[in-house]
Amino acid sequence: MSEENKTEQQNPDQSVGEKYMRTVKSFVLRAGRMTEGQQKAMETVWPHMGLELSQGMLDLTEVFGREAPVVLEIGFGMGDSLIEMAKHQPEKNYIGIEVHRPGVGRLLSNAEKEGLSNIRVFCDDAIEVLAQCIPDGSLSTVQLFFPDPWHKKKHNKRRIVQLAFAETIRKKLKVGGQFHMATDWENYAEHMMEVMSTAPGYRNVAGDQAYSPQPEWRPVTKFQKRGERLGHGVWDLIFERTAD
Repeated sequence: MSEENKTEQQNPDQSVGEKYMRTVKSFVLRAGRMTEGQQKAMETVWPHMGLELSQGMLDLTEVFGREAPVVLEIGFGMGDSLIEMAKHQPEKNYIGIEVHRPGVGRLLSNAEKEGLSNIRVFCDDAIEVLAQCIPDGSLSTVQLFFPDPWHKKKHNKRRIVQLAFAETIRKKLKVGGQFHMATDWENYAEHMMEVMSTAPGYRNVAGDQAYSPQPEWRPVTKFQKRGERLGHGVWDLIFERTAD
């Protein structure tokens, strides 16, 4: 019996959940032309700020050259809000994950302009990064701001916030660490609340079935501004990892 099959037999639910997360994509890889500045940043800044799946499981203290709380953001878009957070909270280390190369190039360019040393970046699928590179119990916060809502009912299965994903995030968080989500789609907020209220090993910081106020330190993203222009509300959910 292969090791893979042995693992499936020992813990079939976990295996099925992990396989599901790896095969059902929660994002669409958008085409986009990189500007000259973004391309230059990918060539010159990436070597010291970029992280690769091939590096395997990371020693985060070694990666940043210091011991500090680590915040991981999934899907930072063009990176403007992540830059703001890293700039105004220099006591924290930030890891951003984004599959859209122009967004990665823009973030790297702006990080260099701001002289930031507390940001590292993956240009990969977050599910693969979490599985291959992020040690269990290593993160103080995971941020997921305005993910694709996949608002058509037939596409709801593509939403990244599912029970298997919540369990993966829980493993990566330290006890007391937080999973912070935000969306401008009410139906997705309700979906997030349903999933996270069911997921074991979490408590809702705002109280049962309650949404959290937007923290002052979370910048207003372009997706939030667009949603507000369209008359959408904004919902923040913050769930804390409890002791095992």
